[in-house]
Amino acid sequence: MKLKEIYEFVIKKGIEKDPRSKKEIKDALGKTKRCFRKLPRLDKKFFDKEALKHPFSDTRILNGNPSSDIRTILVGIDIGGEELLTAYTLNKEGLAIDLVMSHHPSGRALADLYSVMSVQANMLEKLGVRHEIAEDIVTKRMQEVMRRFSSLNTERTIDIARLLGIPLMCVHTPADNHVNKFLQDLFDREKPKKIKDALNILKSIPEYQDGMVKGTGPQVVSGEEKKNCGRVFVDMTGGTEGSKKIFSRLSQVGVNTVIGMHFSEEHIRIAKSEYVNVIVAGHIASDNLGLNLLLDGISKKERLNIMPCSGFTRVKRK
Repeated sequence: MKLKEIYEFVIKKGIEKDPRSKKEIKDALGKTKRCFRKLPRLDKKFFDKEALKHPFSDTRILNGNPSSDIRTILVGIDIGGEELLTAYTLNKEGLAIDLVMSHHPSGRALADLYSVMSVQANMLEKLGVRHEIAEDIVTKRMQEVMRRFSSLNTERTIDIARLLGIPLMCVHTPADNHVNKFLQDLFDREKPKKIKDALNILKSIPEYQDGMVKGTGPQVVSGEEKKNCGRVFVDMTGGTEGSKKIFSRLSQVGVNTVIGMHFSEEHIRIAKSEYVNVIVAGHIASDNLGLNLLLDGISKKERLNIMPCSGFTRVKRK
């Protein structure tokens, strides 16, 4: 399988699992194209042209020839110099790692991560939040994230990959879309009555069981296990955690319980004040679930050797 084929496949599957409809994605890409056409010639030179093809700015081939053949992939949640040196050393020993795949982005994919957050507005609208309110809440949060990431040394890992001659890619939102849809469909189907029931559903999933073994399993951070679960909103895609302002809106549209990867203390404090139950499923465990679901799809297309590292544990599903 070629590197570009893997890249194109994860994009395709990410779109299939996206909370937005195909029309909404098409409209979003159309908006990006219109903005690009209006840019001055100099600004067009520096525009990331991949953003014209698909909506996942946090998923990119970061280093390597797109036409290179891939048979063995070293997969990790976070990839840095340590993991790249591990791949380099293993290659020297004859293991032939063809690609390193990171879940969390680096380089331009990290700097532009804020742009994938626009999907959060679509998700809020589907719950019943007014369009103007959803757009305003999410846009302000996107600007915060953009400013925060703009000061980071985003190219560090890519520079190491380039020096070592190791192909590198990151797959973020397509994997997060997989875990988000998987869990939302599961909770919609099971309809847990109590918070404890929702917690037990998570605890039945191998990735969250692994998280429990490692001390990072699901936990209730707002509400109590004995309380009614009500309407469940799974919030696990859209780049990073959303605005703290969403909880007041969620309570207004009838969402009783939010299940996410991680929330700040301020998010939790506000959720409690709005009487919204919150379950933190676990960041790394949720990332594992999303990646595993995506890799299952790749494996059905072509058999690849997956070597887990950096917090990733391979769990295969039929």
